[in-house]
Amino acid sequence: MIQVQQQRDHRLFYAVTMIYWFALYMYMPILGPYVQHLGGSLQMVGLVVGSYGFTQMILRIPLGILSDKLRKRRIFISIGLALALTSSIGMGLVSSPWLVFLFRSLAGVAAATWVTFTVLFSSYFAPEEAPRAMGIIVFYTLLGQMLATTLGGFTADILGWQAPFIIGGLVGLVGLYLSTKIVESTMKKQTVKVNELLQVGKDPILLSVAFLAILFQCITFSTIYGFTPSHAVAIGASRSQLSVLALISSLPAAYASLRSGIWTEKFGERALLVTAFLVLAVATIIIPFTTNLWMLYITQGLGGFGRGVIFPVLMGISIKSISGEKRATAMGFFQSIYALGMFGGPVLVGFIGEYLNLTGGFIVVGIIAVVAAVMAYGFLNATRLHPERVVKA
Repeated sequence: MIQVQQQRDHRLFYAVTMIYWFALYMYMPILGPYVQHLGGSLQMVGLVVGSYGFTQMILRIPLGILSDKLRKRRIFISIGLALALTSSIGMGLVSSPWLVFLFRSLAGVAAATWVTFTVLFSSYFAPEEAPRAMGIIVFYTLLGQMLATTLGGFTADILGWQAPFIIGGLVGLVGLYLSTKIVESTMKKQTVKVNELLQVGKDPILLSVAFLAILFQCITFSTIYGFTPSHAVAIGASRSQLSVLALISSLPAAYASLRSGIWTEKFGERALLVTAFLVLAVATIIIPFTTNLWMLYITQGLGGFGRGVIFPVLMGISIKSISGEKRATAMGFFQSIYALGMFGGPVLVGFIGEYLNLTGGFIVVGIIAVVAAVMAYGFLNATRLHPERVVKA
């Protein structure tokens, strides 16, 4: 009976996770072109896309500390869904690129609550199963994103530019209701001081994987969630084909994230990360030299596979050595630091694209992926990733 209830709890969490990301990603295939449609420049596109990461960068650490201090997770999940639906509908109702920037920043506030999603879900598992838990939750994250981005472009083609934003918000409303039904794991009633929580941010493993995650998010938000759709439009893609592009990127990412836990046990975290970053580098550098959609689709399939491996592995490493009552703080540090890449990557490529060209921007991002592979090899070794190491203070 207990096992049946646990399965129900898990299924509900999967549904809420998918809806949360659906509300945040329904409009992603058209966001860059939409800003340009409203009169924004490539620099403005970079600012809009990057604002999502900027607000996360500011809020995720204090949110993680607050969640650990209050020993509450579920309420933050509901707040995140409420903000996600508000930001989505807001972007669909405005006509100024600067107002899109404002509501996209609010989407970043909503995404900051992802800290509590991941920590609450990992609490359903034993500490040593953290990488497996992250692989599962990232799989459902990618399913929600994949469904959203697949429908987004087609919806825009049929119903107009604003439709994906409005529909994403309405679906988010359903998720807000379901989030009130999530079961919160009981946390030990012990006093955790804020200065003790802040010490978590000094953990060398956490800092290492967070820096790698900065580079990873810089790559991701400069390409498939940034300027790859703009390149696709330049070589003749319709809004519907932008959804196909997103789908081809998401499918291998979802599969790889689900298998990442098994592959980690078989090959090790360092080998997986180095290989995946190199695959991502090749896929990124090729993008500006594609002259038709089929060539671009191939690059996105390869890049999606790399992304699907990298993210859950980094997330799992970031918290598996941290004791349970400090995990939201650790995840807050990790996600806040990597949000720097969400912000900096698109702004950098937007600047390069505006004053030089997007080819240069994609090449720079590809080089960043190579640098990340080298750093993954240097940062991570068997001693530092030993599963028995637990941070207690």
